[in-house]
Amino acid sequence: MGFEEGGGVGSGFRCLTRRKQVDSDRVRAEEGHHQLAKALSVPHLVAIGVGATIGAGVYVLVGTVAREHAGPALSISFLIAGIAAALSAFCYAELASRCPSAGSAYHYSYICVGEGVAWLIGWALILEYTIGGSAVARGISPNLALFFGGPDSLPSFLARVSIPGLDIVVDPCAAILVFVVTGLLCLGIKESTFVQAIVTTANVCVLLFVIFAGGYIGFQTGWVGYTVAGGYFPYGVNGMLAGSATVFFAYIGFDSVASTAEEVKNPQRDLPLGIATSLSVCCLLYMMVSVVVVGLVPYFAMDPDTPISSAFARNDVQWAVYIITSGAVLALCSALMGSLLPQPRILMAMARDGLLPSFFSDVNMRTQVPVKSTILTGIFAATLAFFMDVSQLAGMVSVGTLLAFTIVAISILILRYVPPVEIPLPSSFRESIDSVSIRYSVQNNGEKADSLGNTGSSQDQYDGPSQEINKESVNYPLIGKEINPEHFSEQTRRQKAAWSIASVCLGVLILTTSASYTFLPDLLRYLACSVGGLLLLGGLFVLVWIDQDDARHNFGRTGGFICPFVPFLPVCCILINAYLLVNLGAGTWFRVSMWLLIGVLVYLFYGRTHSSLTDVVYVPAAHAEEIYRTAPAYVA
Repeated sequence: MGFEEGGGVGSGFRCLTRRKQVDSDRVRAEEGHHQLAKALSVPHLVAIGVGATIGAGVYVLVGTVAREHAGPALSISFLIAGIAAALSAFCYAELASRCPSAGSAYHYSYICVGEGVAWLIGWALILEYTIGGSAVARGISPNLALFFGGPDSLPSFLARVSIPGLDIVVDPCAAILVFVVTGLLCLGIKESTFVQAIVTTANVCVLLFVIFAGGYIGFQTGWVGYTVAGGYFPYGVNGMLAGSATVFFAYIGFDSVASTAEEVKNPQRDLPLGIATSLSVCCLLYMMVSVVVVGLVPYFAMDPDTPISSAFARNDVQWAVYIITSGAVLALCSALMGSLLPQPRILMAMARDGLLPSFFSDVNMRTQVPVKSTILTGIFAATLAFFMDVSQLAGMVSVGTLLAFTIVAISILILRYVPPVEIPLPSSFRESIDSVSIRYSVQNNGEKADSLGNTGSSQDQYDGPSQEINKESVNYPLIGKEINPEHFSEQTRRQKAAWSIASVCLGVLILTTSASYTFLPDLLRYLACSVGGLLLLGGLFVLVWIDQDDARHNFGRTGGFICPFVPFLPVCCILINAYLLVNLGAGTWFRVSMWLLIGVLVYLFYGRTHSSLTDVVYVPAAHAEEIYRTAPAYVA
């Protein structure tokens, strides 16, 4: 898992578990990377978060979930889903304030878990944002056509056209919109966020119109939707919970705020506020819209395709259809910007770490955004939107997000209980490392030392013959630590914590899989659920019992948001996201597996050998500042 300490592993596994330094600002300064513009504040972040989260789904989702799952209790389903999303938001808020650099979940997992997991998360997020942006763009033209008189009323240069013999329907409108948004993103983060704020505000105004106008109609008509014979829970509590699992995906998008962390003026304060505010606004709007719409029309009579428009039409307010349709178009446009904004920054972060070609890490000197990555992202997304109907691939979008949510929660556990105690330094620092090492060796009067690291390896290597350890200590005397009872006690605590986190993750996997796979024999399912539950509860009990690591107080940038209720909150987050992942369906997982397999090949043949961590020396973090000060090439 990357957080396990101990040697005896092959060089290939060490590549997967090597972790990068949390102080990314210094690393980028040393490597000559251009900085992104620090131009965002809380209102900008709220515009990005709300705009990326509230897509056109809310204009459709309320009808489908109310008819099939929740009934009048739809608002409670949105509330429960919002609380579940808030668990991930708490984890994101702490990591974003501690590690405010581009890359979001990829960046956090590279620091806390390891290179292999970070690569898979980054690769999955690339798929998520590409398909998500293309799917959103394809959904704009049918809604836009309603303003011209009907589904096939768009101007000829924007209308969809079928290519004979190929069973392909091209969508010029979708491609044009993607190129327009791409050009806007290239102008600068402040300019693009300003436009997104305008579009998002207009969409929120439409939803407020639905709430207030619908509320007025509801009081006039007596809220007929709440007088149905089935009561408030026609499908029972299980139906309401099933509705919560469905509407949970309506909250996907707030993680886009974390991808802009490097461009925030005051990340320790503004990032947690931006994430929390955007999620709260979305949850409140979802609940209020669902309360009104379900009250206007009985849940069983709702139109599953246009529930809000049809609810107003049934009450003789036909003109409201145009306002609601405009809201759907605005929501899609805002969601398109929210989908295309994070991907160039993830590509840039991966290229900075050497896992992708340096082409993706170029930052334009004038606009201070990764223009090359943005243009390439736009071209690829526009091509997909033009040629392919990606609606069948929409489930793949959820995989990337849920994987990111899960690994962020695991990263919180690692940060609190087994944070990295060593950092990688370039081999050019070896002279300074040896100088500091000799000084500490003299102070220790030749006491026996354990090997704490070696060039190009994982951070912690404790096993192997004693002769090899002594030889390594001579070659790299810094990479030694005084043996004392306190050190052994701390190592024991870290090992217990590492195994407990592994037990929690394994228990969650077994429990969610066995509970979801109903085709298994009942005896096998009950046995597997019992084993998974015991592993989960046992690991959680140990995490509650042992102390958290003192190094967490100085990990990354301090003074920001601290995730509450650790370890309970991250473990609940892992459990919820794992359950949703398991239930996405075999077809979705097969398609995602093909994409991840391609990613594995790219990593093996390029990323593994070009990584910035291929030739580094891991040293104790306590000595890092002294090494930097004595290094000839140190950049202040």
